[in-house]
Amino acid sequence: MSGLFITLEGPEGAGKSTNREYLAERLRSGGLPVLLSREPGGTPLAERIRELLLAPSDEPMASDTELLLMFAARAQHLQQVIRPALAQGQIVICDRFTDATYAYQGGGRGVSEARIAQLETFVQGDLRPDLTLVFDLPVEVGLARAAARGRLDRFEQEGRGFFEAVRQAYLQRAECHPERYRIIDASQPLAVVQQTLDVLVPQVLERVRG
Repeated sequence: MSGLFITLEGPEGAGKSTNREYLAERLRSGGLPVLLSREPGGTPLAERIRELLLAPSDEPMASDTELLLMFAARAQHLQQVIRPALAQGQIVICDRFTDATYAYQGGGRGVSEARIAQLETFVQGDLRPDLTLVFDLPVEVGLARAAARGRLDRFEQEGRGFFEAVRQAYLQRAECHPERYRIIDASQPLAVVQQTLDVLVPQVLERVRG
């Protein structure tokens, strides 16, 4: 059995964490080894970088600083967690990965795709997710859900225009690479979203075992 790398993407309030747990449980019930992780983060060092990235600060963070910190955390995550798990034949389900960089730093901050792509190749080599689920929903719905959770992090404090750009970047990437992406309507009730995930589970099982 070969490993499989699945990433969950989407804007604030899309329900990625909840659905990551649900998908993992469904795959485990099929007898598959599953490892859950997240970005930025996934290792003790990468989690410390996450704290820098998310904590509100009086000092504005330069977009290049943000971009480099994202890839620094990713490099650690890949070496310590993702690559070893895939080599062992596990299914890695990660809450966000490099598509989030294209969406947030690219779409939201205006960093060029070429600059992100250079770092992507430098840090990842030829490793890319096998399947990316994009949990899509209107910006106002996502922001309302995020606000209901409590104190907002540095990204969640951005304005609506920022998140509109993030959403469009995700949708454009999915449109350009339909073989890897699945768009899921995350504005639906949770039970309906999870029914969509149920349809994906047999496909994942077949892919891993085939």
